[in-house]
Amino acid sequence: MTPEPPAGPFVLDVSLWLPAAPERVFPYFADAVNLERLTPPWLHFRIANTEPIVMRVGTFIDYRLRLHGIPLRWRTCITEWDPPRAFVDEQIRGPYRLWRHRHTFTAENGGTRCDDHVDYDMAFGVVADRLLVRRDLARIFDFRRQVLLWEFVDEQRSPA
Repeated sequence: MTPEPPAGPFVLDVSLWLPAAPERVFPYFADAVNLERLTPPWLHFRIANTEPIVMRVGTFIDYRLRLHGIPLRWRTCITEWDPPRAFVDEQIRGPYRLWRHRHTFTAENGGTRCDDHVDYDMAFGVVADRLLVRRDLARIFDFRRQVLLWEFVDEQRSPA
């Protein structure tokens, strides 16, 4: 196994338990189309790839979004792919100096614990993180949590 690259100066860790096996949860994350569903509408996030996206190591995904009204292009690369346990996407081009997002899926209590670990850095460092970035990331991951709960928890409640 290759050593982990050094962590960024900023770290975000988020965890969520879902009532479905990793073999059910992982494919949801592996479908790049769901990225638009998992991203809040205020970001105007769109996948810009013109061809179908086949997720694996080396896959590039291009996005367009608006952050605080500023149009941005973002490109990530899948640098690790270990279904149904984990994958990593890293920013190649975008608003951050560093963005490395590890997604892990662990069987736990009859469901899946989904952990996100993000190492990131950006211009203006601590000031930007305190004034904007940390708050924006919290809102984005809160939105994502609500969508995932709706997708995986509410489907358990609906009659078959």
